[in-house]
Amino acid sequence: MHYSSGNYEAFARPRKPAGIEEKTAWFIGSGLASLAGAAFLIRDGHMPGSRITILERLSLPGGALDGIKEPEKGFVIRGGREMEEHFECLWDLFRSIPSLEIEGASVLDEFYWLNKDDPSYSLQRATANRGEDAHTDDLFTLDTRAQADVVKLFLSTCEEMENKRIDEVFSQDFFDSNFWLYWRTMFAFESWHSALEMKLYLHRFIHHIGGLPNFSTLKFTRYNQYESLVLPLVRWLQDQGVHFQFGTEVIDVDFDLAPGCKAATYIHWKRDGVPGGVALGRNDLAFITIGSLTENSDCGDHRTPAKLLDGPAPAWDLWRRIARKDPAFGRPDVFGAHIPETKWESATITTLDERIPRYIQKIAKRDPHSGGVVTGGIVTVKDSAWLLSWTVSRQPHFKNQPKDRVVAWFYGLFVERPGDFVKKPLQACTGEEITQEWLYHLGVPPEDIPELAATGAKTVPVMMPYVTAFFMPRQRGDRPDVVPQGAMNFAFIGQFAESHQRDCIFTTEYSVRTPMEAVYTLLGIERGVPEVFASTFDIRTLLEAVSRLRDGKTFRIPGPEFLSKLLLEKLDSTEIGTLLRDHGIVPASSTRRERTDPESTGGQ
Repeated sequence: MHYSSGNYEAFARPRKPAGIEEKTAWFIGSGLASLAGAAFLIRDGHMPGSRITILERLSLPGGALDGIKEPEKGFVIRGGREMEEHFECLWDLFRSIPSLEIEGASVLDEFYWLNKDDPSYSLQRATANRGEDAHTDDLFTLDTRAQADVVKLFLSTCEEMENKRIDEVFSQDFFDSNFWLYWRTMFAFESWHSALEMKLYLHRFIHHIGGLPNFSTLKFTRYNQYESLVLPLVRWLQDQGVHFQFGTEVIDVDFDLAPGCKAATYIHWKRDGVPGGVALGRNDLAFITIGSLTENSDCGDHRTPAKLLDGPAPAWDLWRRIARKDPAFGRPDVFGAHIPETKWESATITTLDERIPRYIQKIAKRDPHSGGVVTGGIVTVKDSAWLLSWTVSRQPHFKNQPKDRVVAWFYGLFVERPGDFVKKPLQACTGEEITQEWLYHLGVPPEDIPELAATGAKTVPVMMPYVTAFFMPRQRGDRPDVVPQGAMNFAFIGQFAESHQRDCIFTTEYSVRTPMEAVYTLLGIERGVPEVFASTFDIRTLLEAVSRLRDGKTFRIPGPEFLSKLLLEKLDSTEIGTLLRDHGIVPASSTRRERTDPESTGGQ
């Protein structure tokens, strides 16, 4: 397996690997990683779909990419996905999956056209004082020390950041900035999370620093992630003959671990409570999803709080059993044994009439019923005790959603703090109480809040104990390699497997990258896996990011004015000077301004 970039390999079709007709494949879990892996086996590995089986404990595929309507509770989305144009593996996959919405188009075509016609950006990124503009004004407000902190993290090695927390590498000046407000609420980072993961994010998305304050670089699906991404992929896999075996909880995997050679030999499961399994030979491939960010999620309803389930967790317990067999299989408790640090709660709020949408429109500055972009990303309530954020995507967000309803998504990072209107922790609140807190910060008059929350919305809270588990401080080896050294017929996939690329987790891209690497490695597929977009090595991107982090302020050259003027004039005659000037790092010299001033040259 190798990595590649550019159109040469991107458009090439790999030839059929030798012996593929004799192989079978077993996927543990039916999240995006397994679905993508099955698709790559069929498209690039030429494996017949009938030789692929996907094992799933639940009754629906998709994993964390959900979006359903509970008959009694209402619509439920546990989380949303923010995407961008340089999710190279994701778009490599979905260019081949037919759209369910547009005949003759792919999912990528549908997504591309949608975001061309209706680009997403926020008109009000944050509020304060009960629905008023917080006036973050697209500024990062990083002072000199905080800027130095960011640069130091960016230039550090990954090894230096292993096992370090974010609050161990940044000063209070940084935490007081708008940059941290944007960052933590967009990506769900906490100060105790991994400094290494934050470094990887900085490198991975350095080309999007300028869009951080208004989400202008993000792109979203037409409907919820289940209906827009999962369903088309599942439909295509079923059409290829892939078997989905639901109600099947994988308990353990046996391995033959010889020096220099590791092989999976048996998958143990319980299917509808009955023990069973399958023996694996060298031609039987096992793709194992380890860990889960949505494991043990619990839904409350409008009258009932969601429960924090901290008991047995099947996905984590499976990884623990596997990890005990070989040090190369990772250390799951680095991530899955810290529920107080990895939990947060979200809620899906469905409005029942036009009273609440009027307040949404006032903040979003767009009509929620227009069918187009509404908030253009999350709106963060800067002075919220829960540090709550909320968003309204294009409506309808569900295909079967009544036209007069609006579905909003809400989450809070501080689930143990009492609210500002509801004097209870978020994790103890019913859907109705969460609605009350939200309405308070939308600017609804306090005397109207109880009745409006009771009759104007239906809210489903969801507690997720492990939702930021992958952000816990870590080091090399805590996550197993996608294909461990010596592995003959198995791979680890998903958010807790270690890609050898410089990618970051908590993205749909990572969920597709790891199975792509797994399939290409085990089958020896000749085509390259797309490398991570190399913006971190582009001097233009880096200069633009520096300018934005300084809120557009140019650097002042120390020393006497005549000397700085002379240096700027010298710079103006070089390519370096052009780069620095065009990206706002240094001001143009006075002689250059004179040369380019239309009035001084008689121009119009």
